[in-house]
Amino acid sequence: MKPLYRNLFLLFGIAAIIFMACTFDLDFEQLRHNIRRAGLYLPAVIGVWVFVYAFNARAFQLIVNSGTHDRHLPFRHAYKLTVSGFAFSYTTPFGFGGGPYRVMELSAYIGVPRAMSSVVLYSMMHILSHICLWSSSVVLFAIVYTEKMTPFLWTLFALFGVLLWVVLVVFNLCYKHGVIVKLFQPLLHIPYVRRIALPFYEKNREAMQQVDDNIAYLHSRPRAFFASLFYEYIARVVNALEYYFILLSLGVQLTFWDAVLVLAFSSLVGNILFFLPMQLGAREGGLSLIVKLLGLSAPGIGIFTSLYTRIRELFWIFVGVSLVKIGNKHIMH
Repeated sequence: MKPLYRNLFLLFGIAAIIFMACTFDLDFEQLRHNIRRAGLYLPAVIGVWVFVYAFNARAFQLIVNSGTHDRHLPFRHAYKLTVSGFAFSYTTPFGFGGGPYRVMELSAYIGVPRAMSSVVLYSMMHILSHICLWSSSVVLFAIVYTEKMTPFLWTLFALFGVLLWVVLVVFNLCYKHGVIVKLFQPLLHIPYVRRIALPFYEKNREAMQQVDDNIAYLHSRPRAFFASLFYEYIARVVNALEYYFILLSLGVQLTFWDAVLVLAFSSLVGNILFFLPMQLGAREGGLSLIVKLLGLSAPGIGIFTSLYTRIRELFWIFVGVSLVKIGNKHIMH
């Protein structure tokens, strides 16, 4: 990536950190009091993400290194791109910022089509791991909380299961045949949009098809495909420790599997409202619903969960933005 673009990403990240710090809902005294009350649980919540990002980075590394090129992405550089990429995704609507950053860093080594296909593949794998978490959590809830399963919940879970099956079929087709060209083609049939989309499509058709071919290439290597999915899924499960520590700090007695269910439901609501930067308010609303359903309610749970997660996000956004200027020589061998 050119130094100018890297500096622009750095400046944007600094501005985002300042903006989020200034818009904190608590004043300084309240913040200090709550951090003191949190004790050692707050460092534990932040530290969990060392391991979450490690599994994310391993999945990303496998996808990049399984492409049709002779370059190798070391784990330490995969970790750097993962943390920085998520930092920019946290601070932009639709999570848009992380993808272009990773593409621009990798494209100098493997070209734009291969870099774009790797980033798109990882984004799809990240979403697929969420779907696997939600699916397994439905089964987990039915097993652990059988007494809470009402006819309404059985019906709701059945409909949810059908929806997830349809989504998995669509994902399989996207992995098998690519997704870029198919997503772009509907634009060619929309009035007015077609005038802009058609020249762009005709000019870049070959490159777009190359991206799709690279996406389909991973599907032909099931070992790498399922290994990357496995690491992404483990990252989701480890992420549940964040909610486990948060609820323990509030005096809530729960098991790790309760924390998995809390994570799954809150992330489901957060991803439904994915267009909100940092999913503002979405996770807290999902958390309140699932905690009440599980009978784990505690005073101030929404406030403290928001406090923990915002501090954790600010910390890792700061780390990710800082890494933009570090270790940029010979990212790939």
